[in-house]
Amino acid sequence: MTDSFMRCCGKLFSTLLFGLTLFTSFAGQAADISVRNPNLSVAEDGYTLAADFNINLNSRLDEAIAKGITLYFVVDFELTRSRWYWLDEQVVSRSQTFQLSYHALTRQYRLSSGALHQSFPSLDDAQRILSRLRNWLVLEKGTFRADQPYFAAVRMRLDLSQMPKTFQVNALANRDWNLSSEWARWNFTPTETSAPGGAPLSPGAVDAR
Repeated sequence: MTDSFMRCCGKLFSTLLFGLTLFTSFAGQAADISVRNPNLSVAEDGYTLAADFNINLNSRLDEAIAKGITLYFVVDFELTRSRWYWLDEQVVSRSQTFQLSYHALTRQYRLSSGALHQSFPSLDDAQRILSRLRNWLVLEKGTFRADQPYFAAVRMRLDLSQMPKTFQVNALANRDWNLSSEWARWNFTPTETSAPGGAPLSPGAVDAR
């Protein structure tokens, strides 16, 4: 009876260990994005946004790029103001799209935004530039009130709606394509005067939700 029980426990332990190993293997392949160091800095025309992103693509997304499918990464920025009598007021909403693609003829990866583009010899090089957002004018003069408290927020996401229709249906139903960071939020109070040399002002405590 004891030997049978021990064998049963041993098989159960082996099954659980195999399942845990399998889960860890799949979890390690998961794609994700996270936001680091978001910051608003005084500029001549208002405030510019800088942020860093940790971008981890899974094998399915790597394969899609290698086959010539363009991935559209969108950075969203919002500025809201708290109202005690109603929902928060959305003061500013901005989005910027980056296209990541591979060109087989030149064997180069291309990162584009609007009319601007750069080419890179490797996907890692392209991702490194994509992960560093700098000098994006998100708050123009006249869109905010000085010395008023606001909440700033930024995120990055993979926009499936801009992909070819044939891929959208499969992608929407597949978690491997569901790629978006949480919103990183922080307190922000603009001022009338510019910091010397356009130095960044303190963004306050960052809260990724």
